[in-house]
Amino acid sequence: MSTASDTYKTLAIPSEEILYKEKKSKFYGYAFPITSESEVKPLLDALKKKHHTAGHVCYAWQLGVEKIRYRANDDGEPNNSAGLPIYGQIQAFEVTNVLVAVARIFGGTKLGVGGLISAYRTAAQMALDTAKIVEKVMQLQFELQFDYPEMDKVMRIIKQHQWQIVDQRMEMDCSITISIRKNDEAQLQNMITAMHKVKLKAVEA
Repeated sequence: MSTASDTYKTLAIPSEEILYKEKKSKFYGYAFPITSESEVKPLLDALKKKHHTAGHVCYAWQLGVEKIRYRANDDGEPNNSAGLPIYGQIQAFEVTNVLVAVARIFGGTKLGVGGLISAYRTAAQMALDTAKIVEKVMQLQFELQFDYPEMDKVMRIIKQHQWQIVDQRMEMDCSITISIRKNDEAQLQNMITAMHKVKLKAVEA
């Protein structure tokens, strides 16, 4: 069975700063791994502080694996001349949970919309080129609920499939939360269905 469906690509760490020059304008490109939209503003604020002479800090981000959310922002540049070209590179590199930002310091010569599209695209591409891209596996969490006599049977199955125990509570009624790769979900469901004394509940990770 193919495991491609439950893997995705993202960044291991923030990329190094790259510099792309076009007609004396400077384009500083960055790529960051993110896990929520709330991380975007502080990262952009830090870039604006670092490049306080930049007229524009344009960006695009994408979050999610199965349900994709994204945003592209031109930050005052002509419509669709910056944010979308940056987002196009996120798509080209097939990465998610990522923010790519480009700070532009004007060099005195207007580039025109075509020139801007090309420059922002190139800066985003260079930032992602220098980034360390890694493949991750989509994980799901489930809580197993059972009475103490079922303990050995449950633990044997968990050990056999090398599923990771995230949390456990061992009393007369026991509860173990495990993390499994998405492709193992059907197998887990079938096993638990066969074990009538064990209940299975999905957990929001």
